[in-house]
Amino acid sequence: MLTVTARTTLAEGTDALDLRLLVPAGAAWAAALVATTAPGRVTTVLGVLVVVAVAVAVRHCSAPRAWLALGSAVLALAVLAIGGLQKSQLARDPLSGLADATTTVQIHGVVVSDPRVRSGRFADYAMLHLRVEQVAGRGNAHRVRARVLVLGDPGWREVPLGTRVAFRGIATPADDSELAGVIRARGSPQVLEEADVWWRAAAAVRSALRASVAHRPADQRALVPALVVGDDAGMAPDLEDDFRTTGLTHLTAVSGTNLTLLVGFLIVGGRWLGVRGRGVYALALIGIGGFLLLARTEPSVVRAAAMGSVALIGLGSNGRSRGTRALGAAVIALLLLDPDMSRSVGFVLSVLATGGILLLGPACRDALNGWLPRWLAEAIAIPLAAQLACTPVVAAISGQVSLVAVAANLAVAPVVGPVTVLGLLGGLAGMIWAPAGALFGTLAAICAGWIVRVAEIGARLPGAAVTWDSGAWSVGALTLLCLLMAGFAPTVLRRRRAALAFGLLSALVLFARPPSPGWPPDDWVLIACDVGQGDALVLNAGHGRGVLVDAGPDPAAVDRCLGRAGIRSVPRILLTHDHADHVDGLPGVIEGRTSGSVQRAYGPPERLGDLTWQPVWPADPRALLGLEGSAANNASVVWLVEKRGVRILLTGDIEPAAQARLARLLPGLQVDVLKVPHHGSRYQDLDFLTSLGAGVAVVSVGADNDYGHPAPQTLAALEATGARVLRTDLEGDVAIIPEEGAISVLTSR
Repeated sequence: MLTVTARTTLAEGTDALDLRLLVPAGAAWAAALVATTAPGRVTTVLGVLVVVAVAVAVRHCSAPRAWLALGSAVLALAVLAIGGLQKSQLARDPLSGLADATTTVQIHGVVVSDPRVRSGRFADYAMLHLRVEQVAGRGNAHRVRARVLVLGDPGWREVPLGTRVAFRGIATPADDSELAGVIRARGSPQVLEEADVWWRAAAAVRSALRASVAHRPADQRALVPALVVGDDAGMAPDLEDDFRTTGLTHLTAVSGTNLTLLVGFLIVGGRWLGVRGRGVYALALIGIGGFLLLARTEPSVVRAAAMGSVALIGLGSNGRSRGTRALGAAVIALLLLDPDMSRSVGFVLSVLATGGILLLGPACRDALNGWLPRWLAEAIAIPLAAQLACTPVVAAISGQVSLVAVAANLAVAPVVGPVTVLGLLGGLAGMIWAPAGALFGTLAAICAGWIVRVAEIGARLPGAAVTWDSGAWSVGALTLLCLLMAGFAPTVLRRRRAALAFGLLSALVLFARPPSPGWPPDDWVLIACDVGQGDALVLNAGHGRGVLVDAGPDPAAVDRCLGRAGIRSVPRILLTHDHADHVDGLPGVIEGRTSGSVQRAYGPPERLGDLTWQPVWPADPRALLGLEGSAANNASVVWLVEKRGVRILLTGDIEPAAQARLARLLPGLQVDVLKVPHHGSRYQDLDFLTSLGAGVAVVSVGADNDYGHPAPQTLAALEATGARVLRTDLEGDVAIIPEEGAISVLTSR
């Protein structure tokens, strides 16, 4: 059986770069950013300036440069026009107007994404994207062509992509500029027309792929579909976190790597069967079309197909020159198709990774090839080049820099290709004979198990990642550092001793936790850990000791936070209540540290040095009788903490009824710092929270959570009192520091 290896063969270093199309691509990108973000007047002024600049260039520059300037200007003006037209159409779109007014509507449209089920506060719900063809509301019907997000009951999961449906719902505004609105569906949809045969065939392959690995462990059966077609719906949150920390997330998203491997395998198989010449190009086109059907024709998939096609071009003769031309052409085509893509993080990372491999990869490969086998030189050069190109953007959006990414990608490289190809064969064979599909699926899952293991081990290394401020100056400094490293990398890698010394130093950094710049701050009293959608707060007991209040949902996340804070011993662990987002991280607290007892209930006040804590709710179980809301949340133990004159109220997840009763038990309570209850949800007794007089309010919350936390009205009420509100999803770890009668705050991002 023929397989395609995970490595991408880099073009020879003698292949000259052709950067001519990258200039107009950059102009188109800049124009797209302006068209999609700036007011209409700014777009018009920029268009005029472009015309003037071209006139000057044509008059004073040589012919080649004048033609380049003219081409760049034409493209920039075209993107400005398309972006402006899209923005004006969306502003005039009847559906957007109905959504802005929160209107009940009747919708006819086509499902354009696979439904996914999410867990909500009160019940599970399905979410999917729909292309609306007709909308009726407020007595009028309109023909439209707009994309919306639909939220419905779990019955929507049975509606496959490509199905034409009709339903009623409530249209509300969308935060995403690419969407005309969010429709909260009422009941199940009426199916007007089944999906076309090609969508049904693609769904059958995806279903057979999942069935081929259904008998394997959970992480393996979730990872194989993610690697083959980007179907990551079954991946557990802790595994996703491990992949982010180790720089392997690109494997689980639909990316150019998926297309390169699948189409490359098809081409190799075709050549083995005697296909030559134009037949190879026909096979490649068939493979790209099949990939789009399997992975779905969403914007991210179209982008991945374009970048994968660039990579395929880079594999051929004169690949470096043709690859850079193809990259410029792909960027131009995608921005003309959809100027909004210019603001997509996925688009930015795809372009940077592909550009890094084409521009820096060959130089690093050639430098290493002087003393390493070619296959190993390429295996190191590819992730190194891609990682250097993407690191500043990743740091800006995640607040951390992965130090283990290159090593992790190198470790999994030999099995990425086999997983992808064997998984696809499992899906195809499973449609014909289930045992054959299970055989291929088992082989793919075994390889995927290695990737899971690398991610788990890598994420738990002490120096796997360091926090990095996402401000403009910090990201700018990191960009400069990456550019310097890219410039010196070939020189260092060419010398065996220097390269080995650098590799040894990198390994030492991974096993000896490096300090984050300026972290932890001096004399901190409380750090609210960024552990995702959950609570983990550590109180400074001095000398590397910390009293922990809740442990968050993820052992690795709380372990990293305590490590960054220099906590070697946890003499007391206080748990507000037993929900998973507060207790599942306990193994990460205990492992590798000395730890004391765990307190889960109301108890007496305690002291450790100058740190004191006392429970103030619920003093008597009878206080919980008759309270509305979640019994477990309302039973959260609330602690009042004091250290160095700073009073802190840690509130767990208590809900309005418990908050109101606590207010009556402790009238006039004043604190300096408030841990906002229940991740800042809208279910609050705002009179109680605002009466506390807190100068700082900390919201422990996960990014892009499905609960709508924190609620805007909760944040607004606290800010109206003059409190400084900080969120762990935006700020990272939040540290409270007392300073001569005042409180200062330092965040890790």
